[in-house]
Parts: sequence; structure tokens; C-alpha cells
Amino acid sequence: MASGYLITGGLHLDGLMDTFDGIFAGKKKRLKAMKDSKVGSFGVQALVFITLIQIACILKIQNLIIFVLPICLFWGRFSNLFFIEKFRYISYKKKSISHKKFWNGFKKESLISIIFLLFFIAYQLVSITSKVILIKFLFLILFGIFLSYFIPNMLGTKIGGFNGDACGASVVLVETSILFMHAILL
Repeated sequence: MASGYLITGGLHLDGLMDTFDGIFAGKKKRLKAMKDSKVGSFGVQALVFITLIQIACILKIQNLIIFVLPICLFWGRFSNLFFIEKFRYISYKKKSISHKKFWNGFKKESLISIIFLLFFIAYQLVSITSKVILIKFLFLILFGIFLSYFIPNMLGTKIGGFNGDACGASVVLVETSILFMHAILL
């Protein structure tokens, strides 16, 4: 977990905290709360809650993390493609650059990710020897499709669009949900 935070500079966690602060600030204060450099109480609660869930899941999963983590990371990031495709960009900055400025459509943007996913699935089908683990692996792939669409849809509807903070929140929530689901299945 710590290595992921260091690699991204905590960017996704910051987005999670800002998004939760914005959601609970109310519709009129939402963007102002998300813009505020100070973290609010709901942001701190979200961070603590998510971190505790992730730690508990990793302790439960242990050695199977090498199968689960790539799926979590993939779907967490893939969820942003649904976000950008479906919602308009909202910003609290006047000169902000939207992700949609260079958007080529969902099919083109997701093609390389889908190819990677297919190669990863093929590799796992060959390397996983236990049928139980294989069924869990395939379930996580299907569950990932659902979550990577559902979570950004829920967030986008709640905040009225997407921005960098909401995209970061989507990444963290999808990753944690898939991690949690796998820990439950063990």
C-alpha cells in the first residue's frame, strides 16, 4: 500500500479526501470544498476507513495478493475511462484543461487496456492450477467490470460531472472494493 502511495504521491488519496469533503459539503459548496487545500473531517474519515479496509484485506489475502493486486489496479484506473466518457468536466479553476480536450472516445481510449487485460487473463488461465482460485479470479474480472462502471457513475451523478479529484476517488474506491470482495471470498 505504501509503495503505491509513494509512486503516485498520494494523488488518488487526495482526490478521495477532496471528493468526500465535497460530497458532504452540499451542492452549493461542493466545488469550493473540493478546491480547499485543507482536508475536512469527511475526507479524513474516508482516508482512515479506506486504509483500514485495505490493510485488513491484505492481511486476509496474504500470498494471493499477486493475483488480486493487478486486477484491482487495472479496474481502478480503467474506471476513469467510463467517467470521462459519460460525464462533463467540472472545474473550480478558470483555466483548467479538461481530460476531454484530447479524448478520442471510449473505444479508442480503452483498446490498449482491453488488449492488456486479455493477455493478463490468458496468462492467468495458463498459470493458475487451482480451480477454486481460477473461479475467484474470473469472478474478480467480472466484478471489476461492474464496479469500474458503477462507482464513477455514482460519483459523477452525485457531484454533477467529473474532475481530477473525482477520478482519484474512483480509482481508490474501485481498487478497495475489488480487494474487499476478494478478501470476503477467501
